Order: sequence, then C-alpha cells, then structure tokens
Amino acid sequence: MARPRRIVLVRHGESEGNADDSVYERVPDHALRLTERGWRQAEEAGARLREVFGRERVSVYVSPYRRTRDTYRALRLDPELVRVREEPRLREQDWGNWQDRDDVRLQKTYRDAYGHFFYRFAQGESGADVYDRVGSFLESLYRSFEAPDHPPNVLLVTHGLTMRLFCMRWFHWTVDEFESLSNPGNGEMRMLLLGEDGRYGLDRPFERWRTPGTERDHRIEWPSDDR
Repeated sequence: MARPRRIVLVRHGESEGNADDSVYERVPDHALRLTERGWRQAEEAGARLREVFGRERVSVYVSPYRRTRDTYRALRLDPELVRVREEPRLREQDWGNWQDRDDVRLQKTYRDAYGHFFYRFAQGESGADVYDRVGSFLESLYRSFEAPDHPPNVLLVTHGLTMRLFCMRWFHWTVDEFESLSNPGNGEMRMLLLGEDGRYGLDRPFERWRTPGTERDHRIEWPSDDR
C-alpha cells in the first residue's frame, strides 16, 4: 500500500455567497462564482501548494461546485504532475434549491441552537448526512492507496464544513469535538502529514470557538410577548 505523505484540504476562495447572502435567491448554490478577492485567495493558496509539492505528483479531488472548480484552476498546478477527478461527495452541505435569505437566516439560528451536526435544513442535509458521504469517499480514497504507484500527495478542494467533517471522520473526533471547531477561512488549508509512526497528524488545528465538553443550552430565546 502506497500511502501518501500528505493529504491537503483547501477551502475554496471567497464566493459571491460569502460576500452577499442575498445572491442565493437568484443563483443556485452550486453555480456561485468566486469574487475578485476569492480569485486572489485561491492564487495565494496555489503559490503555497506549489512550494509544498515541488515536482511531486498529486492526486486531486475537486467538489463539483463552480467556486471549487474555479479555485482549483486558480491554483495553477502543473498539469503534468496532477491527476484530477471531480468528486460529488465533497460538495457543500445541501441547503435546498433556491433560498430565501430571511428563511435561511432563521434556519441558521435554529441550527446554532440545535447543533450543526444534527440539524437538518428544511429541504436539505444535516451535518450528519455530509459526514456519511465523506465516510463513503474515504473508503474509496483508502482503496486508491492500494495502487503501488499512488502519488505521494492528495489534494481535496472543497468546503469549510466538509473539511471539518473529513477530519472528524479521519481522526475519530466526537460530535462535541466537531461542534467546538470553526470553519477555516476562504482559501485556507489544512494538511494531514504522515509521521514516522505511520499515523497522520494535522499540521495545525482548527480554531475553537468553545471548549469541548462545555454544555450548550439548546434552546431558542424568543422575544417576550409582553407589550
């Protein structure tokens, strides 16, 4: 089995939806473009990756969303050194078709109170659903390692939540651990590095917004009816 020395996860650059959430009412989530800032973020990530990979071969998996495909193009990796595959299982959490901004904002309030892993958007997925398809992808990824000529690097160009769930599945983190972590910023990356003991470790942790094990109050505080 030829396990890669590095598994690199990159979040797409800033998209139109990151800059203005009203765009979801007019453009499908999967069709959102990168902003000018998003293109710059992706190009900067590409400069770092070209330094990391050098002249080594890379097996690349890209979410089918436009912003992730454009991010990959902006990385400008040497086409002679990469093997690229579109991977639908690495797509963004589905929020359901056209989105009403006010309704989505309300559902996000519900999700913050209910928990990001278990809350299911009305017409879409829960974090647990994304976890399941990431697990399915990992099974395919493991099988690819059986090829004796597997590249020494793997690159996933995907989304923030998917990155956290990938690491949750890989490192067997608990739901509470997942809930304590923040998404990486646009254009940010994390690397799983193969150690001398044969185990992978993160090059740097995800930022935390709370301490794991801290109890959350899973209630929504509604405005008082007193007038």
